[in-house]
Amino acid sequence: VGTATDTGALLRILFSRLGKPHIGSPQAFSFNVASISGAGAVTFDKGGKTVKERREFSVVGGMCPRCEGRGAVNDIDLRALYDDTKSLNGGALTIPGFSMEGWYGRIFSGCGFFNMDKPINKFTKKELDALLHKEATKIKVDGINLTYLGLIPQIQKSFLSKDVEAMQPHIRAFVDRAVTFTTCPDCDGTRLSETARSSKIKGVSIAEVCAMQITDLAQWAGGLAKTTDATSVAPLLAALRHTLDSFVEIGLGYLSLDRPAGTLSGGEAQRVKMIRHLGSSLTDVTYVFDEPTIGLHPHDIERMNTLLLQLRDKGNTVLVVEHKPETIAIADHVVDLGPGAGTAGGEVVFEGTVEELRGSGTLTGRHLDDRAALKKKVLTGHGALEIRGATTHNLADVDVDIPLGVLVVVTGVAGSGKSSLIDGSVVTQDGVVSVDQSPIRGSRRSNPATYTGLLDPVRKAFAKANGVKPALFSSNSEGACPACNGAGVIYTDLGVMATVESPCEECEGRRFQAEVLEYTLGGRNIAEVLAMPVAEARDFFADDDAKVPA
Repeated sequence: VGTATDTGALLRILFSRLGKPHIGSPQAFSFNVASISGAGAVTFDKGGKTVKERREFSVVGGMCPRCEGRGAVNDIDLRALYDDTKSLNGGALTIPGFSMEGWYGRIFSGCGFFNMDKPINKFTKKELDALLHKEATKIKVDGINLTYLGLIPQIQKSFLSKDVEAMQPHIRAFVDRAVTFTTCPDCDGTRLSETARSSKIKGVSIAEVCAMQITDLAQWAGGLAKTTDATSVAPLLAALRHTLDSFVEIGLGYLSLDRPAGTLSGGEAQRVKMIRHLGSSLTDVTYVFDEPTIGLHPHDIERMNTLLLQLRDKGNTVLVVEHKPETIAIADHVVDLGPGAGTAGGEVVFEGTVEELRGSGTLTGRHLDDRAALKKKVLTGHGALEIRGATTHNLADVDVDIPLGVLVVVTGVAGSGKSSLIDGSVVTQDGVVSVDQSPIRGSRRSNPATYTGLLDPVRKAFAKANGVKPALFSSNSEGACPACNGAGVIYTDLGVMATVESPCEECEGRRFQAEVLEYTLGGRNIAEVLAMPVAEARDFFADDDAKVPA
């Protein structure tokens, strides 16, 4: 969060000015900068003579040397990397993308560091060390200059240097089974070196400051501004306090600056991005926000509306995609799309002011002022799910009895502990099924039909109608396009670069063999049926010609 909003940069400058003991420039407090030093001879002309002098240099960075600024160290299970009973040419490696038929195979075959046809469990200590740990080494293969890198450093570079959530599903699955992450024992997860943590302002290190809840940090910065030492950095402190106050105003005061950006919810991430622009002096900018109030409490929606209006009042255009009536109500101009969803939508059904929208008769206009009626009678629960002593994140030893057999709502302002209570104390219990908003982690071939199990009866319907086997209508089995193996795209391994995918030219992305696409059900082939919107598919299978067998 600190790096995403540039608040971390302000703190690094602050500690480089006021931190005691003084350890260096702002980069001395950055977990992205390593400490390095070196020496060498410099030759130059001086007074008509060539002079050779020894020069030394050093850079003081804040990166923890053990975890390299990641805050965690990893242990790699070698059994997940290869089958040691096989040779490299025999397919020993089980790492995604490390095929001996691709770029890596060319490098491994030409490096000369080991026997490609010998089982790995027969490798000498030198060969195994070269396979696993060898640092970047220049080699020449077929007249081409290449770089060989051992499996462990290559995995560190290609996989572990990236955000796990941004990985492709098969890469993430490999990392989950092969790598164990633990908090770095040297920096205790702060990602900073001991030197960076030793410099303090009023007894507090930059690591401790970044771990504070932002509401507490804002108070700390306010108190610091009143000291005589802070006179020289008054403009810097003013900018820092403005940013921290923006966090609080936008309802994110419960966060800390060291919170990983990847753990933020969609709504939190969008509001964090807003903070970068609230202090900007730019005008005539068009800002686009996609449902900024999603998941927000009504109190926080009011705060969000205030910030949107602040951006507008600075001379900017603010374009918001939104459903919430509270945010629609503050708009100067409304564009309503419809009249329905999917193929039933795609038209502008209204354009004008909010008051005009209310009288327009569109679906949005009719429901703009709807409010759910309070229930006069509620169901009584039978038994309770007991939670005792919940302490996840900000929960203060909470006890709750959740009644069973009824609809229960857990509410509260953003950051009040709702998700901490449910995720930390309810989801982990037996008999609880969690349906959250996280992405579906399937394979490259997964789609809604495979995930929900709908594909099986569809395949059986096609098989029954055409007198053939259901396996023909599976892109993972007999019916798969031979060129792309039913993926619909061709993946090209570019070695150290990201894998490139392109549509399969043979099946044109439809994933099935041409012969399979000749079989029809209700006049449609399997690819056409799978491409239908769900509403259209429902009507299609309701027709007698396309009945799904029971």
